[in-house]
Order: sequence, then C-alpha cells, then structure tokens
Amino acid sequence: MKKILPPVLFVLFIIVMGVICWGMGAPHNIDYRYSLIGLPFVVAGLTLAVEGKTLFRKLGTNIMTFDEPDKLVTEGVFKYTRNPMYLGLVVAMLGFSLLMGSAITSILLTALFLLITDRWYIAFEEQVMHRKFGLDYEEYCRKVRRWI
Repeated sequence: MKKILPPVLFVLFIIVMGVICWGMGAPHNIDYRYSLIGLPFVVAGLTLAVEGKTLFRKLGTNIMTFDEPDKLVTEGVFKYTRNPMYLGLVVAMLGFSLLMGSAITSILLTALFLLITDRWYIAFEEQVMHRKFGLDYEEYCRKVRRWI
C-alpha cells in the first residue's frame, strides 16, 4: 500500500476545504475583510515548514516520512518544536481556513488534519526515532515538546 506523504495530504485537505467552502456553499462565519487575518498564518506556517525542510537538506539527512532517519536534528527550529514541518502545515491550514471564511467544515478539516498528523505520522516517526536514537531521542523529548 502506498502511503500518503504529509504535504500531499495537506494539499488534498486544502482542495477539499475550498470545494466545500466555495463549491458547496458552506456558510462563512467571518466577513471577507476579516478573513484576510488568515494570510499571516499561511505565510508563517509555510515558512516554518520550509525552515525545517531546509535544515534537513543542509544537514544531509532524510526528510521522507516513512524512510529510516539518518540523524537526530535538534538545532534550528527543532530547538523549539520536535515537529516544525507538521506544526507549520497545521498553522498554514488554519490560515487557509480563516481565508476561506472559517466555515465550520474548514475548522473541522484543520482539526482532522492535526489529529491525523499527531496520531499517524508523528506516532510512527517517534517509534522509529526511539528505536534508532534511544536515550538521545528520549533526552531530546524531555527538553522539547512535540508541538509547541
């Protein structure tokens, strides 16, 4: 079975959010003028995700979710969150939800994306990291939170 990578799932959720909000006419809870508050969230979230990815590339470590990790990265944005790329995608998705008028369905999709990310992707990665890096990873987990 082919596994869906997090950025692909993110894009699929954004598309579904748009279809539901505009294509199906879901009620918007905030006026367009105020929905623009979502733009800084999108920019900040995508920036955070890209910073994490860029650091992985700089250090020459594997970025693929379901492949074996090469290095335990604890510097840069990883000093503040163990999952800056996932956190960034969730923040960006919240921003898109605001941009689309904060329909209840878009908020629920954001929550569902967070739940899938936390329970599927991060849970899987943490098991692999524990096996690969042992006590070093446990120490890192004590110092840095999963999300923020």
